[in-house]
Amino acid sequence: MIFPENKNSLVTAASGIRWLRRILSASLATVAISLSLILLSGTAPALATLTDDRFDGTIFALYAGNGSLVPPKVKIADSFKRHKPVLLVFYTDDSSDSKQYAIVVSQLQEFYGREADFMPITIDSLPPQPSPEITEPSHYYEGFVPQTVILDQSGKVVFNEKGQIPFEQVDDAFRKVFDLLPREKSIPLKRRVVNELNVELSK
Repeated sequence: MIFPENKNSLVTAASGIRWLRRILSASLATVAISLSLILLSGTAPALATLTDDRFDGTIFALYAGNGSLVPPKVKIADSFKRHKPVLLVFYTDDSSDSKQYAIVVSQLQEFYGREADFMPITIDSLPPQPSPEITEPSHYYEGFVPQTVILDQSGKVVFNEKGQIPFEQVDDAFRKVFDLLPREKSIPLKRRVVNELNVELSK
């Protein structure tokens, strides 16, 4: 038996349930139609990979497994004050060459990161014109990515190369900076595999 004072509240509740069911049905129908259109269109999603020039995030985190490299923790002026060598790497996140080279930079940091300051610099952060100041990264940029520059303890440029450079070539430059034995007279450096992607690239 329904008491008169409760009748209106029951009717209101029933109307609310019917209203929620209609909204839910309409939402599900919209999702189903959208998915059908995507599948029928045959358009593949835009996915960036190591070998293309699409942007898909910070390359040092994605491809080198080392997000700690960016942004740089110190400035060139700080390195000069502490008489520490600097490795500058100019790159863009949407360059396939930069993506692949990020792995080499991360491997170099494994061996020299405590004694040298590593500074990956995205060229999007640079001013249009090079700075005359030797403490500014743009002073060393020459319009190409990737570009690798090593400054020794006195701030002198001792290495400046463009493109993807083999690990061994930069290692040789660092060995001279730190007055280490040449590779042929020392124990070979063994590079650590950072992630599954690096397993493939290190073979």
